[in-house]
Amino acid sequence: MRVALAQILASDDPAANLELVADHTALAAQQGASVVVFPEATMCRFGVSLKPVAEPLDGPWATEVRAIAERNGVLVVVGMFTPTDDGRVTNTLLATGRGVDTSYDKIHLYDAFGFAESDTVAPGAEPVVVEVDGETLGLAICYDIRFPELFRALADRGAATVLLPASWGAGPGKVEQWELLVRARAIDSTTYVLACDQADPLAHGIDPGKAPRGVGHSLVASPFGVVEESLEADPGLLVVDIDTASVEKARSVLPVLANRRMG
Repeated sequence: MRVALAQILASDDPAANLELVADHTALAAQQGASVVVFPEATMCRFGVSLKPVAEPLDGPWATEVRAIAERNGVLVVVGMFTPTDDGRVTNTLLATGRGVDTSYDKIHLYDAFGFAESDTVAPGAEPVVVEVDGETLGLAICYDIRFPELFRALADRGAATVLLPASWGAGPGKVEQWELLVRARAIDSTTYVLACDQADPLAHGIDPGKAPRGVGHSLVASPFGVVEESLEADPGLLVVDIDTASVEKARSVLPVLANRRMG
């Protein structure tokens, strides 16, 4: 399976961000990708009010993403925000294309490092996997990476690869934590973890403030925790071939899922 990670720098303009989705999806499809992954908060960056931009999954923003996926013959996985009944929004991944049309709502909210995502975002409840081209892909978002039980649950549901869009908060040691956690979750669940972050606004002279805007450094970690491909801080498109047959090999020699005594 060929997968593209589109490390973009989203703005607070959903229409402009949709153009980034269209451009990067077309470029990824031209390079033979069947799956294109965009960061968390692609619809609108963090650091502004999200309620005014949130739309339902059948709204115009998501509908245009579906058209982009259909036009290019790929599965698009992209971060957006959907409204809730309690006045907050849901941090949602839309996964659409190649016979798939579903979504995942972020379970673990980023109430950490002085930021309270739960003030404005309602949590999801259920792990989600999707089937595309005979492969099972798990979905997770950003802060989920700190919770190994979710990645094991996705593996139990058949995932050999987990897609992890993010908008990772900057700070001392945060890039190192990002890479460490992605690699650790890959080992915990013996899956590939494909982590797609927002590009680093500081690399473009933009002060992110307190909001988690992204640090870049999107990466692909193998089931043995090896970083196979990665980007730096700037925007970029990383196209990789994933051999999911190696997941079965990893699970045969490192059967941590089968050897579990708890959970």
